[in-house]
Amino acid sequence: MLSKNKLKYLRSLARKKNRDNESVFIAENDKLVADLLDAGLKPNYICATEEFVHVKFDGDRVAQEELNKVSQLKTPQNVLAVFPQLKHTFSPEQLNGKLTLALDSIQDPGNMGTIIRLADWFGIEYIICSKTTVDIYNPKVIQATMGAIARVKVVYTDLEELLSNPELAEIPKYATTLDGQNIYDQTLNNEAILIMGNEGKGVSPEVAQLVSHKLYIPSYPANVPTSESLNVAIATAVACAEFRRVAGS
Repeated sequence: MLSKNKLKYLRSLARKKNRDNESVFIAENDKLVADLLDAGLKPNYICATEEFVHVKFDGDRVAQEELNKVSQLKTPQNVLAVFPQLKHTFSPEQLNGKLTLALDSIQDPGNMGTIIRLADWFGIEYIICSKTTVDIYNPKVIQATMGAIARVKVVYTDLEELLSNPELAEIPKYATTLDGQNIYDQTLNNEAILIMGNEGKGVSPEVAQLVSHKLYIPSYPANVPTSESLNVAIATAVACAEFRRVAGS
């Protein structure tokens, strides 16, 4: 049974300020929590109903009604876990020889979580985020990563300052834009930084000045009225697939 203090604590973690003060994040969903446990993450606290069966489960058994009181999901499942936030060291030279994603003010939690999952799929070790990008420990982001958060290193920094760092001068910097060149006609390199911009505004003017190659994902057939643009997570998937296809792994 969850005590009043435990109920209060778990509910408080819905707020970013409290998560950051405690340096933790919440994960729900049976498969998500199981994947995080399997990846070697050790929870600070975990509670679950009898329906959650996992070899590494070592926590409190609670009734579904109790779990419903602390769940942040519209449809609560069988487990809730509190994990320590992941702390990654980072320096520019770690991007040498790699394809890296840079996110410029991505705001939607679902997009953010999906992009982390895509990075995991395409073997991208680092995602570099502007300080105005959505918090990766937002519960909706964690939910959308489906466990990829345990394998992809996400760091926040001054994106403009990083991209202008002399140590990265030789690494091409690509960005998807509406005025770019057809991605399918370009020479792509897996030592590169691929920049994805804000859902509504795209890449900021400050960051755009540091881009060396602008890419455009064309619609089909050409010159036929269509949607104004692609969702940023979908555009990221298309671009990453093309980088890996053309440049190899």
